[in-house]
Amino acid sequence: MIGMGAMIGAGIFVLTGLAAEIAGPAAILVFVLNGVVTAFTGLSYAELAASIPKSGGGYAFVREVFADLPSFVMGWMLWFAYMIAGGLYALGFAPNFLELLHVYDLTPAPGQVGAVALPVVDAAVPAAIGLAFVAVLSLVALNAVSTAASGSVETIFTLVKVGILVVFVAFGATSPMFATAEFQPLFADGAGPLSILPAMGLTFIAFEGYDLITTVTEEVKNPRENIPKAIFASLAVTVLVYLAVVGVAVGTLGADGLAAAGEAGIAQAATAFMPTGLPIIQNGGAIIVFGAVFSTLTALNAVVIASSRVAFSMGREEQLLPSFGQLHHRYGTPLIAILASGVVMLGSVALPTQSAGNMSSLFFLLSFIVVNGSVIKLRRERPDMNRPYEMPFYPLPPVLGIVLNLVLTGILVEYLLRTDVLALVLSGGWILLGVTAYAVYTRLGSRDDSQGTTDGRTPQAND
Repeated sequence: MIGMGAMIGAGIFVLTGLAAEIAGPAAILVFVLNGVVTAFTGLSYAELAASIPKSGGGYAFVREVFADLPSFVMGWMLWFAYMIAGGLYALGFAPNFLELLHVYDLTPAPGQVGAVALPVVDAAVPAAIGLAFVAVLSLVALNAVSTAASGSVETIFTLVKVGILVVFVAFGATSPMFATAEFQPLFADGAGPLSILPAMGLTFIAFEGYDLITTVTEEVKNPRENIPKAIFASLAVTVLVYLAVVGVAVGTLGADGLAAAGEAGIAQAATAFMPTGLPIIQNGGAIIVFGAVFSTLTALNAVVIASSRVAFSMGREEQLLPSFGQLHHRYGTPLIAILASGVVMLGSVALPTQSAGNMSSLFFLLSFIVVNGSVIKLRRERPDMNRPYEMPFYPLPPVLGIVLNLVLTGILVEYLLRTDVLALVLSGGWILLGVTAYAVYTRLGSRDDSQGTTDGRTPQAND
């Protein structure tokens, strides 16, 4: 559920409008092709997760295979990717929540809601940013005090939103508004098929859920068997849901309408074709808008869990301060890792939505390249290792995973150079900050080693 919770949420409710803006009706192909690309890396994740059943996701695998600095950079990138994704999901939650209030005439349309005055200080913030801030703060607090509570919330939210999306597809596909003419021409402004590549890079974040599954490996029963199954099941379900929902959204609202609606594209499409005058809920579109709120919260909760587990794993490996790798004596949660992740997420809600998505996608693409390389390196160095799951047609899947992720990375960087230099600058700044912190921490650690401490590596996985 945690993987589906992350994948079925932000991608549909936050990024669909942005994908339509870049690719036009071909947005439907964007998500399908991203699913194909991620399938190759998913095979690598499944084999590594079955062989190395440790929490921490891609970081744990790379830590097992590569030296200290490469594994630190991997963990540093993955941690950042999840935290920025949290900001993205919070920014997606806010306009959908305002849309829900608007459906019941409690507030003006999201674009017409004014700023909120802050108490004590003489300042005001946009309502959407204030709501995003509150959402992050609430889920960080929930995760800080109870792992069980956050997991239960994730399961409930995911089941509810999948049910709501089924309703959305059923009404949309049978609505008089649905027209196949909305898919003509398929590519925006007469552009060719290559025009969808930048949109694939931007929306790649939507499929990071299988890494998220492996961040909580140690909290799963029989992970060597169940983690690969969870990866394949969540990826297959997610691609089908995306295909149906994006197809209905484009077919009813049109690519231009979706692009204009931005993060609230699916919600506005539903408001347009769902029935009105229903008992209690009054407006059928409110159900879908409510689902959008649920979905973005689910994704946000999932990345709060994932980011903190990556930081926890790095702390346990002594690549961050040891306090990151400790569980709170009363709550049983990685409290310091959760709070540190929450601080960066809170800061990220001030970013433009597209910049948050771009940065997160860029770091996930880079991380997945390294994970595919880990499979190849591990096969060569430890061919007799116990592998409960072995991918078919090796080494073709990890090689294709590396090549395709490299291609998308190059396209995304070129796109960012033209449209979003801020995302590139902040991404480079985070890497520079990490390398500096690593150098300082390693220097301090070497002093401790000279006084009798160990190097902090965990034992190798059982062969």
